[in-house]
Amino acid sequence: MTVPVISIAYHSGHGHTTVLAEAVQAGAAAAGATVHLIKVDEITDAQWELLDASDAIIFGSPTYMGTASGQFHVFGEATSKRWFARAWLDKLAAGFTNSGGKSGDKLHTLEYFAILAAQHGMSWVSLGLMPGWYTSEGTENDLNRLAFNLGAAAATNVDEGVEGVNKADVATAEHLGRRVAEQARIVLAGRAALAS
Repeated sequence: MTVPVISIAYHSGHGHTTVLAEAVQAGAAAAGATVHLIKVDEITDAQWELLDASDAIIFGSPTYMGTASGQFHVFGEATSKRWFARAWLDKLAAGFTNSGGKSGDKLHTLEYFAILAAQHGMSWVSLGLMPGWYTSEGTENDLNRLAFNLGAAAATNVDEGVEGVNKADVATAEHLGRRVAEQARIVLAGRAALAS
């Protein structure tokens, strides 16, 4: 059985998004993937090569002023060399984000990630969860408590440090990592079956 290779390309301004990136990593690793954490504002040539060799790339950034951080946008523009070469064609992609508000325009950040992935010809993996905290019996401890479908979204009070990242949001990020790893295994098995 082929082990999927997943890279998490992310930026974190104050550490909250790092907590989510590490949760995504833990979820993907628990599902049997080899996982690389790559800080896009410190990316090296060797890490670009890791991205090129990955079966899936999961994008992550805080949502600042209604979109991904400036540092992530710099990375996004730098992927144009990969776009010209079609280096990421048919890889899987997914995304996660965090902001202070419960909505906080996080959907726009996830849409930006999905469009970036589409430009590269990647296949987007959604969160695959029903909305949490959705009925009178639901609570803020539910998976997907903020009811996002496109990716994992977290809300952290702006006056709290990394300890303030909501545990349900961490668990939702872990779920995303597992889901991407599982989907990558399916894709790899399908490609192997078609090749035989």
